[in-house]
Amino acid sequence: MNTARKRRPWRTLFITLFCLALAAALAAGLWPKPMPVQTTAVARGPMAVTVTEEGKTRIRSRYVVFPPMAGFLQRVALRAGAPIEAGKTVLAVLTPEPSTFLTPRTRAEAQARLQAAEAAVQARRAERERVRTSLGLARTDLSRLDALLADGAVARQDWDRAENQVRVLERELQTASFALQVAVHEAEAARATLSRGDVSGRTEAVTILAPVDGYVLAVMEENARAVAPSTPIMEVGDPRDLEIEIELLSTDAVAVAPGAEALIEHWGGEGVLRARVTTVEPGGFTKVSAIGVEEQRVKVRAELTGALPDGVMLGDRYGVQARIVTWRGEDVPQVPTSALFRRGGEWMAFVLEGGKAAVRTVGIGRENGLYAEVRDGLKEGERVILHPPDTLADGMRVREEGL
Repeated sequence: MNTARKRRPWRTLFITLFCLALAAALAAGLWPKPMPVQTTAVARGPMAVTVTEEGKTRIRSRYVVFPPMAGFLQRVALRAGAPIEAGKTVLAVLTPEPSTFLTPRTRAEAQARLQAAEAAVQARRAERERVRTSLGLARTDLSRLDALLADGAVARQDWDRAENQVRVLERELQTASFALQVAVHEAEAARATLSRGDVSGRTEAVTILAPVDGYVLAVMEENARAVAPSTPIMEVGDPRDLEIEIELLSTDAVAVAPGAEALIEHWGGEGVLRARVTTVEPGGFTKVSAIGVEEQRVKVRAELTGALPDGVMLGDRYGVQARIVTWRGEDVPQVPTSALFRRGGEWMAFVLEGGKAAVRTVGIGRENGLYAEVRDGLKEGERVILHPPDTLADGMRVREEGL
């Protein structure tokens, strides 16, 4: 009896400890575990805001060839893609009709047109010389700024502005040269009309020569038939003189200015082509989207600032994707947009504090889809929770996991 009584306290103690251990195990199993989350730190760095839209290439200087008079057009031998040389390549041959011989009245009109064409040639030549002089001055200013930029005596923005001015004037000089070639061609056509407009003269074929160097883009009339003076025969231009035409939403176009950087992607080759915005048209137009919604669009034009890869030449009306930089900052506090969520009319984020999630109201500025500028509510170095689930609440314990 005494031995049995001595064993009972130990048995009771054992049972008690077993129950306590079982209760502790059950409590540990049912106790809520920290939620695994992914975090990142609020950091400073470069940031750019862009507008992305589909675009197409476009030959800047393109010309439609018309016959200088009514007559019989001989069959056109050239096809789209054929190379042409200004003043040498024969585009078409026209036999004037007898009815197109000039009367005294029409001869006076033809002489007036010839004088106007010759005056246009002089004006185009003077414009080309003006642009050439301005380009020389701009290049001199840029060379001076190059030396100052190396010494840190001039702002990078001033150098970029001078470089952009040089590029714009180079394009203007090219356009002025094309315009001069066209004016010379029109004067020659007017002179040919007078030379073949004598009633007593013989009907001689009129040869239409190429107004510019380049390629045939399209042939509208290839069959032999009678044509009027306003009948388009073909379209010519130089594919090396390309620009990018982008149709932006008007709400996006207001943030784009001439000189803005543009990145051309999905153009069919490897890498990204760099371009610069040259023109933002002041007038918009209405366009119906693929889902039937009317949108106000604005045409924005950009020029390539670098050379294409060797052996690659973009053609006219090729599809591309343009990403235009509307704002850029070099030292911007930023946070991934995946860490932000809306609550009411405010932006919020969860911050990791002592192993728990703490909700914060965040003031953001510009954003580019991946990152947002932090204006208040978060400090540099604080860790925010990415992709916070709906079950996460303020004060809940969390555990960091690797990305």
